[in-house]
Amino acid sequence: MAITLQNEYGTITVEDEVIAKLAGLAAMECYGIVGMAAKNVKEGIFRLLKKESLTKGIMLNTENNKVSLDFHIIVEYGTNIPAIAENAISAVRYKLEESLNIEAEEINVFVEGIRIDV
Repeated sequence: MAITLQNEYGTITVEDEVIAKLAGLAAMECYGIVGMAAKNVKEGIFRLLKKESLTKGIMLNTENNKVSLDFHIIVEYGTNIPAIAENAISAVRYKLEESLNIEAEEINVFVEGIRIDV
């Protein structure tokens, strides 16, 4: 589904892929987030996604022009995970409201892995 916005000039339709991409880019700017994670269904293992396919780590549900988002992320070792999650939620909520005038009803963050730099 897509979000439909009305203004004095007409109707604007924003597709889910655009919303997910904007939200994903906002989350990736947060300190401590290394990337989005996608589950390999066959093996049950999560892998780090490249920036081009970061929307695969985001589950999006739109209803009544409000969105609910589930982020599956990988964080950097040694960082404060609750602080990272709060920062990501705040950044995504702000970006959606500022850029698209869309209210984020619910944002869930799932930490699927930790990257350790050797």
